[in-house]
Amino acid sequence: MPLDQEKLAKLQAASRIGGKGTPRRKVVRKPKAPGGDDTKLQAALKKLNVQPVSGIEEVNMFKEDGNVLHFQAPKVHGATGANTFAIYGQGADKELTELVPGIINQLGPDSLASLRKLAESYQLMQGAAASQQAGGESKDDDDVPDVAGNFDIDENKPATGETEVDKLD
Repeated sequence: MPLDQEKLAKLQAASRIGGKGTPRRKVVRKPKAPGGDDTKLQAALKKLNVQPVSGIEEVNMFKEDGNVLHFQAPKVHGATGANTFAIYGQGADKELTELVPGIINQLGPDSLASLRKLAESYQLMQGAAASQQAGGESKDDDDVPDVAGNFDIDENKPATGETEVDKLD
């Protein structure tokens, strides 16, 4: 069967998109918004029969390593009978020293001991840095000998009242 080049070129130029005999396009799925986990969390909380707790401005969770997991304006749900609380929102891992003025009334005995240790170690680090700085300056002084005498006067020449400027004139 001979192929007519003109007809073939005409068919290629008028190639159609869609219709009978063309493969189906796959639907492009858009990624879900970050609130997708919220719906799952809400469903799980509903099964636990928890109620929203209002009036909570911030939540601080103290870790064993001395850091604090800090939630600013979290959503809190709780079932007080089951002693179950769910806290969710944007949490930030902060050091205890960053939050100290505002959270002293929230600290328990363990956290107060941790804060005391942290303060002592901070004072030791500051003292060590100051002594190292003072010690470093004295080492530099030991490396360079003190200057004794006057370098302008030649010790080999006898001292005369003439200066070199007078000699040149």
